[in-house]
Amino acid sequence: MQQYTEDEIVAQLRDPAQQRDAFALVVSIYGEKLYWQIRKMVLSHDDANDLLQNTFLKAWMNIDYFRGEAKLSTWLYKIAINECITFLNRQRSQNNISIDDTDVFLLERLKGDDYFDGDEAQEKLQKAILLLPEKQRLVFNMKYYEEMKYEDMSEILGTSVGALKASYHHAVKKIEDFLLKAN
Repeated sequence: MQQYTEDEIVAQLRDPAQQRDAFALVVSIYGEKLYWQIRKMVLSHDDANDLLQNTFLKAWMNIDYFRGEAKLSTWLYKIAINECITFLNRQRSQNNISIDDTDVFLLERLKGDDYFDGDEAQEKLQKAILLLPEKQRLVFNMKYYEEMKYEDMSEILGTSVGALKASYHHAVKKIEDFLLKAN
């Protein structure tokens, strides 16, 4: 398969004759990365699949508004994260959970997910992550699992690099404390 730079793909997306094929390329390049970012936030395979579809649908519907001021990947992550936050807020509302409470309902959903094959240690880690405030959880997942650069996170989340580093540090400390107490 031919390798494309992001600039080449964006140029193709702007060309009506190539737009459909270029978008199919976007889906094949970013689909799996976005799926796992979403999955880390909502934990359920089925929900992650639905949100990934919503993400690509929103991106397709708004492709003409993408001005290239940010990287294409950053733009897609931003859409995916907004979809997740909207979804999680809806779930909290349906479960009568305040935004300040932990999202333990996600852990219950994770345990019931046929696709979750994690062991007890993985379950403890997920529980520790779920106890984090949403922003710290997001930053932790992006840095720890995706190995995303703070500069890219800053563009996606609209937060300074310094604040993101602090969030990650606090998240790691809270997770370590939780895991130490759990053992």
